[in-house]
Amino acid sequence: MSAAASVNEDVVYSRIAWRVLPLLMSAWLFAYIDRVNIGFAKLQMAQELSYSDTVYGFGAGIFFLGYFLFELPSNLLLHRMGARVWIARIMITWALISGATIFVQSPSEFYGMRFLLGVAEAGFIPGAVYYLSTWFPSYRRGRIFGVFYLALAGSGLVGGASGGAILASW
Repeated sequence: MSAAASVNEDVVYSRIAWRVLPLLMSAWLFAYIDRVNIGFAKLQMAQELSYSDTVYGFGAGIFFLGYFLFELPSNLLLHRMGARVWIARIMITWALISGATIFVQSPSEFYGMRFLLGVAEAGFIPGAVYYLSTWFPSYRRGRIFGVFYLALAGSGLVGGASGGAILASW
């Protein structure tokens, strides 16, 4: 392979990365902030809605039951419908359900919303990994996945600061 071909290849993959990664990383950042912020909201929720630790713990954990049960079907649909369409569906339904959580009043509504949030978000990370693997050859994936996973670290930083600021202002 000539040096010019290698440089051109680097430019092409750099452009692809700059086009694909920011959206996927911001989606994962917000999804993980949503997971983490339920912990920040516990004190306010427990006080405002009179939730016991048991109600809160079950509600926080049932998210993962929905995620677990629907991850495989979500990935099968991703393969059938295409990554772009399916990841968009995941993010839209996740945002709608996450926003609708503001209307929760009873423990059963809390359980239902958390379960539905897990169902909506199921398959996002495997879908994102699949989508990235369609754009990048195997010898470039390690670096791309490493950059993608930086969003996880960023979610703790951004989520902790924003969650603390929101709770301090209430």
